[in-house]
Amino acid sequence: MRRADRQSSDTLNVMDTLPFLLYFLLICSYPTNGHKPNILLIMADDLGIGDVGCFGNNTIRTPNIDRLAKEGVKLTHHIAAAPLCSPSRSAFLTGRYPIRTGMTGHSGYEVLMWNAASGGLPSNETTFAKILKQQGYSTGIIGKWHLGMNCESRNDFCHHPLNHGFDYFFGTPFTLVNDCEVTRPSELQLNIRQQLHFYAQIFAITVLTLLVIKLLHLIVIPWKLFIFAFLASIFFLYWYVALAFLPHWNCILMRNFDIVEQPMDLELKVSQIVEEAKAFITRNKNGPFLLFVSFLHIHTPHYTTKRFKGTSKHDLYGDNIEEMDWMVGEILEAIDKEGLVNNTFTYFTSDHGAYLEGMEGSPHLKGHNGIYRGGKGMGGLEGGIRVPGILRWPGILPTNTSVDTPTSLMDIFTTVTKLGGGTLPQDRIIDGKDLMPLVQGTVPNSEHEFMFHYCDDFLHAVRWHDTSSKTTWKVHYISPKFPEGANACYDSRFCSCTGQNVIYHISPLLFNLSNDPFEANPLPSDSVFYRQMLQKTQLAVAHHTSTLHPVPQQLYGLKNIWDPRLQPCCGSFPLCWCNK
Repeated sequence: MRRADRQSSDTLNVMDTLPFLLYFLLICSYPTNGHKPNILLIMADDLGIGDVGCFGNNTIRTPNIDRLAKEGVKLTHHIAAAPLCSPSRSAFLTGRYPIRTGMTGHSGYEVLMWNAASGGLPSNETTFAKILKQQGYSTGIIGKWHLGMNCESRNDFCHHPLNHGFDYFFGTPFTLVNDCEVTRPSELQLNIRQQLHFYAQIFAITVLTLLVIKLLHLIVIPWKLFIFAFLASIFFLYWYVALAFLPHWNCILMRNFDIVEQPMDLELKVSQIVEEAKAFITRNKNGPFLLFVSFLHIHTPHYTTKRFKGTSKHDLYGDNIEEMDWMVGEILEAIDKEGLVNNTFTYFTSDHGAYLEGMEGSPHLKGHNGIYRGGKGMGGLEGGIRVPGILRWPGILPTNTSVDTPTSLMDIFTTVTKLGGGTLPQDRIIDGKDLMPLVQGTVPNSEHEFMFHYCDDFLHAVRWHDTSSKTTWKVHYISPKFPEGANACYDSRFCSCTGQNVIYHISPLLFNLSNDPFEANPLPSDSVFYRQMLQKTQLAVAHHTSTLHPVPQQLYGLKNIWDPRLQPCCGSFPLCWCNK
């Protein structure tokens, strides 16, 4: 080789390694041991991407969330791993698809339904809290958990936050439901209770009648019939009691392992969550700390305090969002007050898209998912899984910028694990990617080439980000069946994931999401291009499926029914009540 050629080759080698050198320098610029960043994670419940000012809403006021976006980076193609609470939150905490952890639903059991169910986030799963605790972080979660409580007794706490790496927990182990507000109709429908009550009475009368006839020898009655009627009456009585005591048994407030309110007082929740978050920040201001603020807002029944009730243009729904934004501002002010803003990695998101059914028929009580079709519980439809995402870290991340390439809630697991000096588990597949190179601009695309979108344990859609053409494609295998002209399944609480109420696409639908974000115009299925895209996606699905292994299902059948042995109770069961 000639000397000039060698010099040219050396120059090319230096240029090839320059991006890696820059990335190495950026990594080295992160606060190191003794100066690790504090981590503040804020998650709303059921907040649509179209409900926030900085993501396009101009009728709901969200100045504090908008401030975060101005001071940081907006993730405009940010995707939840599931369109419902329990599976999405499990993926957020573990960096793994819910299908890997057994946190997918089946046959109508889509989320955890009871505090006294034995299902929940498995104890052998590793959360980012568990990793950061090992790195010297003080870890806390304030607000909603909804990932289980107990396994075999009411005090084993196998699924509790304190057994998943958190040092401190203040909030509800379940979620907010209509039953938690006495003036609202039941989340599980009052008519179900009435029907159960009626049938329980019928069976009880039947059993007594059969018993009298049997004892008086009026008619020969097989004991099997008597036993069957008795067991049936017990069954109906069991469910009637479970539903009747639901507000006392599901709507509870805990501090660590102790129940402090049963049932909880919704009027106090806003001030309690804000003050608990502030107190945690003050207690741990010398850091490092990890604080996960998991809001009850804006889940139904949209309970809003008097200060914000009637102040928005969208009835209770808008009031609830504006109250939540105020809460965000109070927490950010505590970070500012303690002088921690430059050493705090802050993240804001929602667990999935807005809820479009069950909004009591008012157009002002419906969530808004922007230009995207569908919403909460709707499998792979964009409105149910595309969520607002914001990152802020002054001096480390750019300000007032957007990242439009696909990212995932699962990426937070990998990102904060690395920021906190931890190492990723090597004994399992981690689906989350490190966001820092992407948001700092040292790489043009995230590491997510394909994303897989499940409804319960059924694969509904696959997203492919083709970096060569800078285009995102999406294939739909199954879609919910809407009433004609509708954008939701208004005749039920949630859309179905399988069965007669979904559409199985014999020829899967292919959309160019980059040009058609509403998923309105599928590409023709008779073209060569369609076949090439479908083949590429099917190969990715086959590879993904090969990495899945059988695990205990946490939301199926007996794992997700009310078990009186597991019922958290403050006082004497079943009349559980306390206010500490």
